[in-house]
Amino acid sequence: MKLTTILFDLDGTLLPMNNDDFTKGYFKLLVKKLAPYGYEQHELVDAIWKGTAAMVKNDGRLSNYDVFWKAFADTLGERVYETKSVFDDFYENEFEQAKALCGLNRKAAEAVKMLKERGYRVALASNPIFSITAQKARIMWAGVAPDEFELITSYENSAYCKPNPDYYTDIAKKLGVAPEECLMIGNDVDEDMIAETVGMSVFLLTDNIIDRENKDISAYPNGGFDDMLEYLRRI
Repeated sequence: MKLTTILFDLDGTLLPMNNDDFTKGYFKLLVKKLAPYGYEQHELVDAIWKGTAAMVKNDGRLSNYDVFWKAFADTLGERVYETKSVFDDFYENEFEQAKALCGLNRKAAEAVKMLKERGYRVALASNPIFSITAQKARIMWAGVAPDEFELITSYENSAYCKPNPDYYTDIAKKLGVAPEECLMIGNDVDEDMIAETVGMSVFLLTDNIIDRENKDISAYPNGGFDDMLEYLRRI
C-alpha cells in the first residue's frame, strides 16, 4: 500500500532532550506554581505519576483527560478541581521556562516542510499525556509551527497511550487512513516501534535513543537525524 502519512514522535525525536532532566525541571516549575495553593511537593509529584500511570493503562472508554483527573483527584481529593485553572495557567505561562531544558535541531522543521511539499500528510504522535496547550508549546520549542501537523495527539483527544498498539490504530482512524499507509518515526524502541505491530512502517531515530531492554535495533530501519532525512528523501 502506498505511503501517504508520516507520524513523528516529539520528545527525543523532533525535540532533543534528556527525558529525566526535563521531567525533573518541569516538576520543579509546577511545584513552585502550586505551592501557594497548599500542594506539597512529594504528594503533588506522586499524584501526577499516578495520573500518568492511569493514562498509560487507559482502555479507550474515557479520554486520557478524564482518566488523569479522576486518578489525580482520587489521590489529592476534590480540591484539585477547584484549582484546575491554576494548572491551566501554568501551561500557558510558567511552562515556557522548561524550554531551557530542551535542545533544538533546526533540521526538524526542514523534515516536516520537505514532507509536506512532497504531498505527505504529517501528524504528531507524541504520547498524549499532556494537554494540547503543552503539546503545542513543545512543538514550537522544536522550531516547528503546530499548524504544520494535521493531528496532534493530546490528553484531550486521545483515549490510549504508548506503548498500547491501539494508540496507533486510533491515530490512523482519526486521519482516515489505513495503518499500512503510515510511517512512524520515533526514538523509543518500546513505545514507537510497536507501531509496526498494527501494520505501520517505522524508522528508529538513534540520536536520543531509548532502548530499555537493549533490543536488537537492526530489526528496524534506523539512524541519526541526517540518516532519517535521507531515508525520507528516498521514500
